[in-house]
Amino acid sequence: MARDKTIYTCRDCGGTSPKWLGKCPQCNAWNTLDETVAEPTAAAGAAGRNTRFQALAKSQPVATLADIEAAEVARTPTGLEELDRVLGGGIVEGGVVLIGGDPGIGKSTLLLQAAEALSRQMNVLYVTGEESGAQVALRARRLGLEGLQLRLLAEIGLERILATLAAEQPAFCVIDSIQTLFSEQLTSAPGSVAQVRECAAQLTRVAKSTGCTIVLVGHVTKEGALAGPRVLEHIVDTVLYFEGDTHSSFRLVRAIKNRFGAVNEIGVFAMTDKGLKGVTNPSAIFLSTQGEPVPGACVLVTLEGTRPMLVEIQALVDSGGPSPRRLSVGLDRDRLAMLLAVLHRHAGVSCADQDVFVNAVGGVRIGEPAADLAVLLAIQSSLRGRALPKGFIAFGEVGLAGEVRPAPRGQDRLKEAAKLGFSVALVPRANAPKKAIEGLTVHPVDRIEQAIEILRTLD
Repeated sequence: MARDKTIYTCRDCGGTSPKWLGKCPQCNAWNTLDETVAEPTAAAGAAGRNTRFQALAKSQPVATLADIEAAEVARTPTGLEELDRVLGGGIVEGGVVLIGGDPGIGKSTLLLQAAEALSRQMNVLYVTGEESGAQVALRARRLGLEGLQLRLLAEIGLERILATLAAEQPAFCVIDSIQTLFSEQLTSAPGSVAQVRECAAQLTRVAKSTGCTIVLVGHVTKEGALAGPRVLEHIVDTVLYFEGDTHSSFRLVRAIKNRFGAVNEIGVFAMTDKGLKGVTNPSAIFLSTQGEPVPGACVLVTLEGTRPMLVEIQALVDSGGPSPRRLSVGLDRDRLAMLLAVLHRHAGVSCADQDVFVNAVGGVRIGEPAADLAVLLAIQSSLRGRALPKGFIAFGEVGLAGEVRPAPRGQDRLKEAAKLGFSVALVPRANAPKKAIEGLTVHPVDRIEQAIEILRTLD
């Protein structure tokens, strides 16, 4: 019996190579080529090819951009406010959403709750390829969901799923998960690059042609990236990542790509015995429960999408010996080393022989440079052994020349801090409010040495 011909497919870009190479010849990524069975060059007839490769939208004549009519897309709330926030207000007709996360993080639980809420106002189909119908029903009973209008299908064959979509004509469909599906047009196994790409393309074509909103659940690799070809993220309209520590009850849903809303928007959920519940005040999670201020703690007003959040930055400076360590959790370690050099050069505060540990409370990751000022003030507080004033917040980017640069949407950050009862703020001069904010004393600074001097006067 003749052996099937094999090729090597890049899991990042989907490019192919006849033999294994250390580096993908298309995207130059290392160690991304996986061995797969080569598909026959001729598909099942011309009709089969026409069905598989239909355009996602009807072809239209060339038109001038200014003459094309465009209106705001209509959104349907899912019933979960935090999920609606991440999506940009709700689901969009014909939109395709890809959500990924670690196993057991709560993806299926969240989507089952959303599907149950939406089933009260539209036709909803939940397709499960990883569990049986009885397992999904058992989870629904545990979560207290009635499921009176929610339709369920346990199937992994793409052609049978497409036939069910045509018969049921749902307005919202969940595919859990895309890695379990397989198409009879291909001979490779479910979860392979070719199968994932083919199934996602076919489901996207159905969503665009029928107006059904489809949510695809995706697996993630050990590095935390979505498994499968990177082209999968380009096909869909929205990419969501489900983040969180399995040892904590809190979960974050973060938008990485969204054609219908803001990116880097986050929703915060708490895992309870009745499922995921939205957290209306996430700042309470990321603030310490200490009654009185302690040395080495500084509250930062960070921006996640359109939402200002208060996060506590903690620093510990201790004698380190000949090889001091620089460790950070939730912040960029290289940026920490740069900030320590700025603190020494421009403010005269040296940590050359000290271990420096920095942590963002609550397990949140902070990527914006507006955290620089709060990090330096927390380090200075720990080094002196003096706590910052009660009700103190800070934010601002620090440059290599020692200047304190403004952060975006500074007024919104200050208003959020005042609303939560904070009374003293140290901010870049460009972010100082023109009109006083009730209950909040703002100290504007231009340079890091000014910030250190003001900090000493506030003790």
